Amino acid sequence: MKTEEILRNLEMRHPGEREYLQAVREVLLSIEDVYNEHPEYEKAALIERLVEPDRVLAFRVPWTDDSGKVHVNLGYRVQFNNAIGPYKGGMRFHASVTPSILKFLGFEQTFKNALTTLPMGGAKGGSDFSPRGRSDAEIMRFCQAFMLELWRNLGPDQDVPAGDIGVGAREVGYMFGMYKKLAREHTGTFTGKGMEFGGSNLRPEATGYGALYFVQQMLAEKGETIAGKTVAISGFGNVAWGAAQKAVELGAKVVTLSGPDGYIYDPEGVSGEKIDYMLELRLSGEDIVAPYAEEFPEATFHAGRKPWGEKVDIALPCATQNELDETDARLLVTNGVMLVAEVSNMGCTAEAVDYFLEQHACFAPGKAVNSGGVATSGLEMTQNAMHLSWSNEEVDQRLHSIMNAVHAQCLQYGRQPDGYINYVKGANVAGFMKVAKAMMAQGIV
Repeated sequence: MKTEEILRNLEMRHPGEREYLQAVREVLLSIEDVYNEHPEYEKAALIERLVEPDRVLAFRVPWTDDSGKVHVNLGYRVQFNNAIGPYKGGMRFHASVTPSILKFLGFEQTFKNALTTLPMGGAKGGSDFSPRGRSDAEIMRFCQAFMLELWRNLGPDQDVPAGDIGVGAREVGYMFGMYKKLAREHTGTFTGKGMEFGGSNLRPEATGYGALYFVQQMLAEKGETIAGKTVAISGFGNVAWGAAQKAVELGAKVVTLSGPDGYIYDPEGVSGEKIDYMLELRLSGEDIVAPYAEEFPEATFHAGRKPWGEKVDIALPCATQNELDETDARLLVTNGVMLVAEVSNMGCTAEAVDYFLEQHACFAPGKAVNSGGVATSGLEMTQNAMHLSWSNEEVDQRLHSIMNAVHAQCLQYGRQPDGYINYVKGANVAGFMKVAKAMMAQGIV
């Protein structure tokens, strides 16, 4: 595989799409060896087809605020690859949304979904609309306008969106309500729905829960357990909440949370009512963590800084892409971190990942670690198709089983001769092989 040539051509086609090109580079470098063992892939131009999305839908979304002023936002849906199942991936409503970010997320989602063992392709979508500071009525009108344009491209066997940053149960409910009215059918076309109309137990917590199940498996490979370990978490949304909740349940002590304003360090640990307070902070819409230190005086707030300088056993980036850079990685390794696992998508910069691998640090990428979220979305799709609702225990058991299977796939392709487990390579190769075999079997389409 002429990796650099493929990347150069891709950059010429998509100049300036930094996040997308970063995600493609990481995967191509990881799979180069196994790809070269299959000359039939090159003959079928498999990589050239795989790195480009099937289609990118872009549209304007006009909507009216409560004062009668008309706004126009941009809406997108990137349907990346459906070789192994219908397109599946979240919707992100945030001012930072660009085609590059959605293409990177859709590309990552393709391999992540393959790792879950469930039949789901990769997609992502969203808008540069930000719900923060908007009334419920404004958010409803925006969601309805967004869906008015997109609904024909969705369906339970075509494309199944979910939530992401800026899109929670409220936004999913408004979009699904409009979809249902337009399509005149009640099917599992969205996941992350309310429990009253087809949602799944444990979906809000699933990404964080699944991540900790994966971390458990990583530690078991080292002959360790999570009990008694100190954990640094970034972010304070649903993902961080689920991760903190499960980490505490398994006997660890979570000592940090973070937001755009800085991070808090709580030496006594974030647990009990403090985890509940995370939700209050999130619901306030302020997007800041500073009030935590006012509510719990034993904690200290560090303005404008990230939590990776604290001495901890486990570091879990749970906020957004490229939040942990090489300087942070060096700090963590110097401080003797035992394990780093991305819970956010591409939470570490390429330089940080390279450093962790060079140091043979125990590190795992988001496409493996956070796959429990979309896995539980897949379980929601299954429940919808069967017209059933599983209990917390049933969903949790299946989630645990799926995360163990994801970890096993990473070991299969990532264990090196010297015993080091390269989880980046393991996850990328495992996901790639499943998608590649499906694409080859289906011809040049």
